[in-house]
Amino acid sequence: MLLTGIPLILMTMGCRDIRQDASEMLPSKPNIVFILADDMGYSDLGCYGAEVIRTPNLDRLAEEGLRFTDFYNTGRCWPTRTSLLSGYYPHQVLSDPIDGVDYEQGSFTPVNTTWMPALLKQQGYRCYHSGKWHIFRRVPRYQEMSFDEVGFDRSYRTQDGRHLRPLVLLENGDTLPLPGAGYEASRAIVDHAIKYLEEHAAQHAEMPFFSYIAFIAPHFPLQALQEDIDPYRGKFTMGWNDLRALREENRTELGFRDDAVAPFEPERYAPWNLTPEELVSQIDPAEVGRALPWSTLTADQQEFQASKMAIHAAMVTRMDSEIGRFLEKLEELGYLDNTLIFFCSDNGASTEMMNRADRHTPGAVAGSADSYLCLGPGWSTAANTPFRLHKTWVHEGGIATPLLVHWPEGIGKPGEFRHMPAHITDIAPTLLELSGGDPGRLEGRYDAPGISLVPFLKEDRVTDRPPLFFHHEHKRAIRDGNWKAVTIESGAPWELYDLSFDRGETMDLSAVETEKLRQLVSAWEEQRNLMVSEIGGEGDPP
Repeated sequence: MLLTGIPLILMTMGCRDIRQDASEMLPSKPNIVFILADDMGYSDLGCYGAEVIRTPNLDRLAEEGLRFTDFYNTGRCWPTRTSLLSGYYPHQVLSDPIDGVDYEQGSFTPVNTTWMPALLKQQGYRCYHSGKWHIFRRVPRYQEMSFDEVGFDRSYRTQDGRHLRPLVLLENGDTLPLPGAGYEASRAIVDHAIKYLEEHAAQHAEMPFFSYIAFIAPHFPLQALQEDIDPYRGKFTMGWNDLRALREENRTELGFRDDAVAPFEPERYAPWNLTPEELVSQIDPAEVGRALPWSTLTADQQEFQASKMAIHAAMVTRMDSEIGRFLEKLEELGYLDNTLIFFCSDNGASTEMMNRADRHTPGAVAGSADSYLCLGPGWSTAANTPFRLHKTWVHEGGIATPLLVHWPEGIGKPGEFRHMPAHITDIAPTLLELSGGDPGRLEGRYDAPGISLVPFLKEDRVTDRPPLFFHHEHKRAIRDGNWKAVTIESGAPWELYDLSFDRGETMDLSAVETEKLRQLVSAWEEQRNLMVSEIGGEGDPP
């Protein structure tokens, strides 16, 4: 039995018949499920160090599967999603601007001609999407991709980020009637994922499937069902400083390397955040927009901040519970053993503090549909333990994510770690190889940057691979082996870190290892120049 702590759904005779029929017609190729969280911190899962947040289903996937320690996203929501489904860096498919291109002039062409789900369909797969979309070409003009253009047969889409009171929901491109009271986004996303799974078992059982489940949790606004928040009330009064220390202790006990832990940096926050005065006037007098030492906060501030982390925890646990419900259905239909399951986050936890969409109603119950709260830099730093900085940065706190891989028929020893540096662009070639395609032949004008992770599913190994390239909001980074060069903001000098002992990025070696820094910066510029030329950009890059 895969799951514990959650009662199995009682199956009718009809359900047993569907399961038996599906089992008799199982395809030889593996089914694939990719689950993506939104703005979840690196240590927000129990199996990655969380101390209070309950994630039994994802923890069980880790126990029976693999945990990658050095897996990367792009540092932001839409670039990660675009890279996942295209197999290219987001800049190559015009999803994220890159320095050196004047997007106001000239014509630009994305390098890809076909998206990964469409390539899976060529290998006989049915493809389903449920949840957040955010797949578009941002430059030179905003162009949102349609679900069928990307290659999905069915799609349920949460058009906005509202967790309890959505304004627009779409299915297969058509607007759905708005739900009434009791709606919760994670539950609705899995409702539709299960609906597509049951339809597949009934109508296409002879075919393998790809299911892409994209949650909007725990992205701001912090909103959750009160029944999910209640178990966490009062659980985070220790504050973000002690929470970060506790998570690092837990990570060491779990078998993670004992890394240097990056310090809190109160001066670092998203430049578009509300000012401290706006936070007080628009949100709450106890709101705090800086990662100040917990002991310096007033009692009211501590209580208010602890309530926000309780809501964040509730959202993560609700997501985990819904993942458990989907796994139960996989098992019920006989698909679980031959289904390859991935789970990761689109970026690190967020330091953003905004007030948009429906906007916050002062005095509203925290976590309700009338509230609009954000996690903030204090808790974001704790959520990203042991790493430095947050979403939108290309330091480890912004780009490092848990990656769980579960596949009873296709992995090595359960419960192991994988330490090979890997990237979201590796997913497409991995899935192509598993589907029977050529992992080196994503359809495009230029070779894709990723490598197949199939060899690493059976055993942990280290091999040479091209350096990993990062660029977002004029922040730059490159990782080659255990060396990483990175900048903290536009125009800032390059920093250099040896990640073999310092993934917390606490010891800048740029003044000591000058030749290594020169090599990495040269490699970053070479990759940037190649991308500029690939998409048709002109002019001298900065």
